[in-house]
Amino acid sequence: MKSSLNNWRFVILLCLTLGLAPFVPEPHIWGKIRWIAGGAKGMAALDWFDFFFHAIPWILLLRLIVLKSTGKLGKPEAKAAAK
Repeated sequence: MKSSLNNWRFVILLCLTLGLAPFVPEPHIWGKIRWIAGGAKGMAALDWFDFFFHAIPWILLLRLIVLKSTGKLGKPEAKAAAK
């Protein structure tokens, strides 16, 4: 599971599917972000859960970007050779 969370292809696939679904009339996460930016009036607990559910892939992508930019996400071959 840990290797899946560090796999760029898997995380990008999650962002493009779960992170943006449903796609019509606009990506769901975008509608939730606009709702929150507008004051989140009338937003129930289920709406917050739905927002975080669709945001998880984007958080994982941001995490990978930060880890890669700080150098803490090395190549898998280097870690295997070190053991």
